[in-house]
Amino acid sequence: MLICRSLFRKTDRIIPLFFVFLFFSLATPPFAAPADRKLTAAVVAGFMSPFQEIAAAFEKETGISIDVSFTSAGRIYAQIENGAPYDIFLSADVERPALLYGKSLCEKPFVYAEGEVILWSADRRFCTSAGWQEALQRKEIQKIAIPNPQTAVHGTHAKKALEEAGLWKDLAPKLVVAQDIAQVFQYAAIGAVDGAFCSSSHARTPPGQKGCFYTMNEAAPVVYSACVLSNSSRKDEARRFAEFLRSPAALQVKNKYGYRETPKSK
Repeated sequence: MLICRSLFRKTDRIIPLFFVFLFFSLATPPFAAPADRKLTAAVVAGFMSPFQEIAAAFEKETGISIDVSFTSAGRIYAQIENGAPYDIFLSADVERPALLYGKSLCEKPFVYAEGEVILWSADRRFCTSAGWQEALQRKEIQKIAIPNPQTAVHGTHAKKALEEAGLWKDLAPKLVVAQDIAQVFQYAAIGAVDGAFCSSSHARTPPGQKGCFYTMNEAAPVVYSACVLSNSSRKDEARRFAEFLRSPAALQVKNKYGYRETPKSK
C-alpha cells in the first residue's frame, strides 16, 4: 500500500505539469521568429540575386530575417516619401538616397557597390556583331526591352548611351518599356524580345549564363548607395545589416555577380 500511495502522489504531480506544458506548446507556434528580429527592406530589382544571398548569410549569422520588396529605385523613393514603413533602402544610384537625407527621411547614405549596364539576349546569335551599337542596328531586330528611364537607373543610363550613340530616335519604336530591370530580364529570358538592357548581375545567374551579352562601356557606371530610414523602429538592426552589407562575406557575394567595390563602399 505504501508503494502504491507513493506512485500515485508522483503521478498526481506529473499529470498537471504535463497539461501545462501541452497548453503552452500549442499556444506558441514553434520556431516563430520574434517580430523585433525582422527587418523590412526596399531593394532595387537589379540587386535581387546578390541581396537574397547576402540576406540569408546575415540571418544565419545574426538570427535577424529580412522581408524585402524589389522594384525600381524611383518607385521605392516615391513610396518612402509617402511614408512606406521600410527600415532600409538599397538603391542603384546616389541621388535618391541623398534626396531623402536632405529631407531628413534617412540617415547618412553610404555606397555599397558599383555595377554596369549590359545588353543581354537569350539568343547567342545576337552577340555576333562587333559591338552593342551594331547589334541594335541589325534589320532582324524587332524588340528591345528597357527599364523605365524615368524610374529605373539602368534605364536612365541606357537611354543616355543610346542618345550619345545617335540611336535613340531610330530605336524608340522598337523599345518595350518595363517597370523595372527584373521584368526587363524576364522578357528577354523567355524570348519575348530580342535583347534587353540589364544589370551585369543578370548575366551571372543560371538563366543569364545560357545567353550572351555586350558590355556597354559607353554607359555610365551604376553606383549603388543605401540608407537606414529615419522612421524605422529597428534602427539598431538596420545599422547592423548596413555594416554587414560592406563586410568581406557580402563582398564575396557581390564579386560573384560582377559588382565592383569602390573606395566609398569600403
